[in-house]
Amino acid sequence: MSTDSGKNFSNVETSGYVGFANLPNQVHRKSVKKGFEFTLMVVGESGLGKSTLVNSLFLSDLYPERVVPDAIEKQHQTVKLDASTVEIEERGVKLRLTVVDTPGFGDAIDNSDSFSAILEYIDEQYERFLRDESGLNRRNIVDNRIHCCFYFISPFGHGLKPLDIEFMKKLHCKVNIVPVIAKADVLTKKEIQRLKCRILQEIEDNGIKIYPLPDCDSDEDEDYKEQVRQLKEAVPFAVCGSTTLLEVKGRKVRGRLYPWGVVEVENPEHCDFIKLRTMLITHMQDLQEVTQEVHYENYRSERLAKSVRKNTNSISSKDDGGGGAMNGATEAAFTEKDRILREKEEEIRRMQEKLAQMQAKIQAQK
Repeated sequence: MSTDSGKNFSNVETSGYVGFANLPNQVHRKSVKKGFEFTLMVVGESGLGKSTLVNSLFLSDLYPERVVPDAIEKQHQTVKLDASTVEIEERGVKLRLTVVDTPGFGDAIDNSDSFSAILEYIDEQYERFLRDESGLNRRNIVDNRIHCCFYFISPFGHGLKPLDIEFMKKLHCKVNIVPVIAKADVLTKKEIQRLKCRILQEIEDNGIKIYPLPDCDSDEDEDYKEQVRQLKEAVPFAVCGSTTLLEVKGRKVRGRLYPWGVVEVENPEHCDFIKLRTMLITHMQDLQEVTQEVHYENYRSERLAKSVRKNTNSISSKDDGGGGAMNGATEAAFTEKDRILREKEEEIRRMQEKLAQMQAKIQAQK
């Protein structure tokens, strides 16, 4: 005896449609409902337009109460980190954006220790995430790890300063570094191109690893391939920012007004602002994945390795000092510790192999 429902099932079966093609839509709905989170760090000397650029990128005022110190205060100012979080919503998609600024970086006479506070902050976020991940309640973990670092380079020099090189060498294994030439509107096109070539050469000579844009798959459309090619050619991005609306030939643009004309922030002929924003938005997921799978796993494996060595040394010292007076309960406790240590060592070995494979993959993409 056949029923209508039976006919419906038979129709679905014969059509060759199972339904798992709808899975991406389910992931999309769930992601939109949950929202996204991203943490951006901006590093560079004072006066390079970091705050203005960030406000321009996300059309938000992240520093409404910013007080700029005078020259006397800067003499005694140390590097401090200022994290600002804002909830941005666009077409129903929510983004929890955290921008970590570094006021005081590079402003002192002696800058030899100016990046230690930044290194400590990055490690603190990794340690907090590791602690939350190892805890009992892992559902609502807030990810404050640094996913991307915009490093601002002064346009007034002839390349990288010693501080720039030292900072990037210290951080390139901990965070995705994107070099940015600030205030590009003070340079001509030829000067910008010359400075870009010089910076890239110095980065290569010093073995610095900046964030590599991922290669396109063979099945990607030609427009996307061309976009990625242009983004790769634009590194380091020469940008200028502005939140001021000006009227140019009857249309409103965000730009900077000079006696000789207007520099339009969103005009690709004037600067790389659009390319920088496109890179950040279209590769935001990849920046998070590289942070998770490379930088965080690197920190986690080193952290566990230190813990294993510490426990091993502790056990060895107890074995040397205990003599033959160790009772059965203590021996059982040490046997259990040995088992845990062996498991940790095996986990570290697996993670190091995985990390080596990922680093080889990233090098192959360059």
